[in-house]
Amino acid sequence: MQQAQVCIVGGGCVGLTLALGLAKNNISVHVIDAGNEPAPLTEQFANRVSAISLASQTLFTELGAWDDILAQRTCAYTHMDVRDKDSFGKIAFNSTELDLPELGHIIENDAIRYALFQQLKQYSSATLSFNTRYQAIHQTDTDVLITLESGMPIMAKLLVAADGANSGIRTQFKMPITFWDYDHHAIVATVKTQETHSHTARQVFLPTGPLAFLPLSDEHSQSIVWSTSPEQAQHLMSLDNAEFNKALNVAIDGQCGLCEVQDDRAVFPLKMRYAQQWVNGKIALMGDAAHTIHPLAGLGMNLGLKDAALLIKLLTDSKQEFASTRVLREYERARKLDSQKHIAMMQGLKELFEGDNPLKKLIRGVGLSMVDNLGPIKTLFAKEAVGK
Repeated sequence: MQQAQVCIVGGGCVGLTLALGLAKNNISVHVIDAGNEPAPLTEQFANRVSAISLASQTLFTELGAWDDILAQRTCAYTHMDVRDKDSFGKIAFNSTELDLPELGHIIENDAIRYALFQQLKQYSSATLSFNTRYQAIHQTDTDVLITLESGMPIMAKLLVAADGANSGIRTQFKMPITFWDYDHHAIVATVKTQETHSHTARQVFLPTGPLAFLPLSDEHSQSIVWSTSPEQAQHLMSLDNAEFNKALNVAIDGQCGLCEVQDDRAVFPLKMRYAQQWVNGKIALMGDAAHTIHPLAGLGMNLGLKDAALLIKLLTDSKQEFASTRVLREYERARKLDSQKHIAMMQGLKELFEGDNPLKKLIRGVGLSMVDNLGPIKTLFAKEAVGK
C-alpha cells in the first residue's frame, strides 16, 4: 500500500499546480492521470491556450515554475481591444495606463503542464502516475482509499478531484451540480495573420457570440476562439479553409489583415457547470470538476488556479488536524462565492452582447463608450480583466 497526505486525480494544469504547491511545502502528494505524461511542445502551436492573468503568473512564480514556462512559447500581451461589431461601443486599454509591464500572457496549456511536471519531478514528496486509472474509491471519516486498476491501494488524508468537467468522482459521490447549456459552440484554431498582432488581445462581439484573437509568440500567429450558435458553428466547420478564412476576415473586420487558418479546427459545446457541493467528507472538487464557464473573458483557467492557490494556503497554514472539516469548508465557501460571481458576470455579458435587439445595441454602445472615457471606471474594469 502506498500512502500520501493528498491524492489528486487529474494531471492537468490545475491538478499539477496544486501538487507542486503542496510538494514544495513537504506535503506528500500522489497524482493519478489516465493520459500520457506531459511532453515538450511540438513545432506546431496547440489550439488550446489560456490567457494567464497576473495573479496566476504570481502563483507560478512563487512555485518556481514561471521561468520554465517562459522558456517555452509564451506571448505577453500589453493591449486589449474589445468592441461590439454592431454598435459604436469599444473599450481599449494598455499596460502603460495601469503602470504594468504587461496585462498577462497567452500560453499553450501544454506548455504550462510540461513546466509544472518538470518542477514536480524534483520533489521526493511527489509521486506522479500517468497512464493510470483508478478502479474504486472508498472513504472513512478520516481517510480515503483509492484502488488503482493495477490493484495497488493508495491511502490518503484528502482526495482532490481535478478530473475535469465530466468528473467521474463528482458523479460517483453524487455531488449535485447546477447546469445549463450556453447554446454556444466554440471553434478553436491557430491562424496566420497578414498584420502583426502587436501584443494585442482582441475580442469582437458578434450577434451570434464573441470572437477572440489571442497573440502567440510568433508575431504573425494568433489563436482564435470563436463562440457562436451550434448551427453557425456547424456551418463554419463545414467550410473549406479558404471559405473559413473569408468568414473570419469579415467577422474581425479585417483588423489583422488577411487570416489563414494553420491547423485543423476543433469545436466543442459550451456549458455552465457549478457544483452545489464542493466537499464530501475527505473529497474536494477543484477546477473544471467544480465549475465551467463561458470562455468569453478567458477566466476559466485562472479560476481553477485560484482554487489551487487557496487550498495550498489552507493546507500548509493549518496547525491542527490535516485537511480538517473546518479547513475544507473554508475552501468551499470562499471558492464557491468567487465562482458564483464570475458565472453571473459571464451570463450577464453573454445575454447583453447576444443578438441584434436595437435597445441592446444602444446599451452596449453607450456602456462601452462610457467605460472607455471615464478614467477611474476604466481602470477598475482593466484591473478586473488582468486579475489585479
